[in-house]
Amino acid sequence: MSNQNHPKDPLHGKTLKSIVEELVDFYGWEQLYNNVPIRCFKFDASIKSSLTFLRKTPWARTKVEELYIDFLEFKQ
Repeated sequence: MSNQNHPKDPLHGKTLKSIVEELVDFYGWEQLYNNVPIRCFKFDASIKSSLTFLRKTPWARTKVEELYIDFLEFKQ
């Protein structure tokens, strides 16, 4: 299979930790919670607790990754 057949993946090479850190730096915890309403973004929010939850919860991780892709498009 050739790499030319695959569209560019904006998540390629990004760790979940770096994604969450960039989103927190840009939005802050409160706005991040408003965009993706999960408890770990609202109560005792931390990178560590967020990563723990997101790694165990595929639907939440997908929402965060979608927000990150939107964030990248907005930055351009």
